[in-house]
Amino acid sequence: MILAPIDWAIIGAYLLFSLLIGVWVMRKAGKNSEQFFAAGKNMPWWLLGISMVATTFSTDTPNLVANIVRTDGVSGNWVWWAFLLTGMLTVFVYANLWKRSGVLTDVEFYELRYSGKMAAFLRGFRAVYLGFIFNVVVMATVSLAAIKISGVLMGLSPVETVVIGGLVTVIYSSLGGLRGVLLTDFFQFFLALGGSLIAAYVALNHPEVGGLSGLLEHKEVVGKLNILPDFSDPSQAIGIFIIPLVIQWWSVYYPGAEPGGGGYIAQRMFAAKDENNSIAAVFFFNAAHYALRPWPWIIVGLCSIIVFPEVADLKEAFPNASGVADHDMGYPAMLTFIPTGWLGLVVASLTAAYMSTISTHLNWGSSYLVNDFYKRFVRPESSEKELVTVGRISTVILMIVAGALALLLQNALDSFQIILQIGAGTGLLFILRWFWWRINAGSEIAAMFIAFAVALYFQFGHPHTGLPEVTGWQELIIGVIVTTIGWLSVTFMTRPTDYKTLVKFCEAARPGGPGWQNVINRAKEKGEDLEPLEDEAWRVPQGLLCMVLGCIAVYGALFATGYWIYGKWILASVITVVSVIASMLLYKAWRKLIRIRPDEELFEKE
Repeated sequence: MILAPIDWAIIGAYLLFSLLIGVWVMRKAGKNSEQFFAAGKNMPWWLLGISMVATTFSTDTPNLVANIVRTDGVSGNWVWWAFLLTGMLTVFVYANLWKRSGVLTDVEFYELRYSGKMAAFLRGFRAVYLGFIFNVVVMATVSLAAIKISGVLMGLSPVETVVIGGLVTVIYSSLGGLRGVLLTDFFQFFLALGGSLIAAYVALNHPEVGGLSGLLEHKEVVGKLNILPDFSDPSQAIGIFIIPLVIQWWSVYYPGAEPGGGGYIAQRMFAAKDENNSIAAVFFFNAAHYALRPWPWIIVGLCSIIVFPEVADLKEAFPNASGVADHDMGYPAMLTFIPTGWLGLVVASLTAAYMSTISTHLNWGSSYLVNDFYKRFVRPESSEKELVTVGRISTVILMIVAGALALLLQNALDSFQIILQIGAGTGLLFILRWFWWRINAGSEIAAMFIAFAVALYFQFGHPHTGLPEVTGWQELIIGVIVTTIGWLSVTFMTRPTDYKTLVKFCEAARPGGPGWQNVINRAKEKGEDLEPLEDEAWRVPQGLLCMVLGCIAVYGALFATGYWIYGKWILASVITVVSVIASMLLYKAWRKLIRIRPDEELFEKE
């Protein structure tokens, strides 16, 4: 397919605009590492929230959704819809804790929460593992989607795609730091959302689809429309619905949906001007991510089933991309029917989606490598100017390695499953470490290595053992069980975190709850005054109530939208009412949560 000059002009104008933003904020971003990696810690909730949505609005996400819809139907999306529970838990339980901690990165948290050489090792290792290895895999997956889209729409080779897309992104990311990322994300969000709506409209009006009614009545599509899985088929219900909702959401570490918050979500919370802005930013992200965006992608995926029923049809239609063709190419394949002019806008929106995700991962990964490895272990005496320079250099290196790896990958869903398996079993630890004093650095080290070892076994070892094959969800359960038993065992076999470190952590984050009673009792025995810890108003019960109401409201909006599209008016109306009521109750519960101000209560006592 050949883009018209007007299409190329639109794409070029967007790329130039992104570069100008990077140049515009370059001087302010280069002042110090806090400006470069946390935008001065003074950002409003709406900008941070939109940035998080734009980051997860990546090129691989619509491809992943199309892959899921084509293979497992609409209900297959529960493998990622279930992460809403994680997101809402982060909003109402952990967002204020992360902001209170005062750290620059979530990896720095390790030496605030734990003590000794193991804590230092954990910080340094996680900085390299997450900032470089894990981060590069995620960026390569995103770049793979860009390769498939550009191969279909623009006729670019994989190498050309990686070089052109990576070059522009790395320039404005290295110049503007997080502030530049946030500002470009703001525009990228609206451009990407508009592009997905155009794509859905054009797909529905394809002659073979015949509009919305033609789509919903097509024999190849009818069986894939259910939002809930077919419970008469236990294997399907367990794998795509029960396991994600019962186990996956709290047990698995996945970028953007880390149990307890973390990664670039934590980075945005650190950049907020205060706790309330931190909470509001993460709530907006989860509401938009799960309720606002999925249906245009789903519609395009369903339409692609009619136009390109099999992978062979995709390969035949796009021979230049046949080497990487799979079900996840259904989404970009449908974009080829968008008319000139509009096509340029849609390609620009996909370019924006790619750049927003990559730029965030570049800055986030670089923050680990600079703050938690270079500054902490290589040159503790380094100046702020030197840290910014190293940050910019590491940004370039990350992009080069990720682009090279992208050329070796084949399928977005496969990469998604591998990432899930690598983090299986670590999530419970990330949730409990804030509220149980006994968890230590050894616990985290054990969880990390055991989960990785289990993932390697299933990926490379199990196929050669002669043992019966296991499904993806069975691998997940085994990984969770083995990893959880492993890190709990190590917890009780190793020495607890140093008492002074625990007290310092409690004074900074003020988590509260019965899990810290041991520390408070020890303080009493020592005759130390820990009244702020003892009298801390525990926000978790009210936070959990807000979490439940938030999930009902967002899931209600997601389901209601689907049933309105399906033309099931009564069911759609009922769910809409439920969503509205849950939203009203959430508003009241949220206001009560905000009024739980421990510092004010202590001040009144004095």
